[in-house]
Amino acid sequence: MLRAGAGASRPDRTSVGRYGGVQPAVSESAAMELTWYGRTCIRLRGKDAVVVADPYPSVVGPTGRGISADIVTFSHPDDHPLPRAKGRLSRDGATVLPASLEDAFVLDGPGEYEVKHVLITGLRTYRDDQRGAQRGRNVVFVIELDGLRTIHLGDIGHLLTEEKLGDIGEVDIACIPVGGALSAPKAAELIAQLEPRIVIPMPVCEDEAECEVALDRFFHEMGAGRPPIQAKLSIIPSGLPAETTTVLLESRGKV
Repeated sequence: MLRAGAGASRPDRTSVGRYGGVQPAVSESAAMELTWYGRTCIRLRGKDAVVVADPYPSVVGPTGRGISADIVTFSHPDDHPLPRAKGRLSRDGATVLPASLEDAFVLDGPGEYEVKHVLITGLRTYRDDQRGAQRGRNVVFVIELDGLRTIHLGDIGHLLTEEKLGDIGEVDIACIPVGGALSAPKAAELIAQLEPRIVIPMPVCEDEAECEVALDRFFHEMGAGRPPIQAKLSIIPSGLPAETTTVLLESRGKV
């Protein structure tokens, strides 16, 4: 384990209604902020650090100045690299970091890490249900930040074994791809395995219309209507819902 500080304890939690809006019990300045930047790119902003999962060179923030972070995780190499992109590479040498993230600490493989008081566990998975024979390997990351455990499933393409579920443990928030190798029914089944409090679907279809169909099917499989789109999710442990709640975020990046 790479250590750079101590982890935080896990506070008690209270509940809100099923499938309702997730409302933080304190001001947003004290809450962890989760933002989706398209594809499987998620940013977690906490009081101790900012973590960005699966950034890609063309992603930019709302200001157009780029996305920044202290820690970057890569679940898999970039499928759509920019031609002639230059800059610092991830450790596997397959992905160019956006310029605004060149100073971040990069993780792209399995292991246990502690960086800037953030505990991160990477677990080997695959982008298909044939142990990577078709689409290659994937790493899911469990990120412990501000008393919340978020699992970023990357571009996973299969369900999890009991052993893998044991390694993952309890999670509060699950960021899951929908519409790619993982079909909507399989995505809902994977959520049932993980039993998170909050689900963040990440549409990964090549075509926007296909993504809409996949999302509708996913919400149907989850037994919930499509929720209103939110710009971001601000949450604290005591604001977690009692039962699984799906939150639909707008994409804040440009592909």
